[in-house]
Amino acid sequence: MAHAQFDPTARQALSVAAVEAKTRKDLTWQQIADAAGLSVAFVTAAVLGQHALPEHSARAVAELLGLDADAAMLLQTIPTRGSIPGGIPTDPTIYRFYEMLQVYGTTLKALVHEEFG
Repeated sequence: MAHAQFDPTARQALSVAAVEAKTRKDLTWQQIADAAGLSVAFVTAAVLGQHALPEHSARAVAELLGLDADAAMLLQTIPTRGSIPGGIPTDPTIYRFYEMLQVYGTTLKALVHEEFG
């Protein structure tokens, strides 16, 4: 059964711990994704708190990173999404994506709806 998470602080703390473990073990996002059996973008976003992982993937990621069973369970919950707190992002790379959405967001929306409904 899928469970939703409504307080993002636990998932944020897990993300910090996971990235610290990734760094300590000198792993790449691709190696973590390979263990999970899913795409690198999806697994990276999940570990950073933006998606839920299937049970087998969550357990594999937790084991690879040396995280406990509670972490594996938390990786399976549906998070409160959104990784850009506050207003306009200040990180230059993230700001450029924000800027692209500001310029092309309505265009992309119109094209997606026209093509896919």
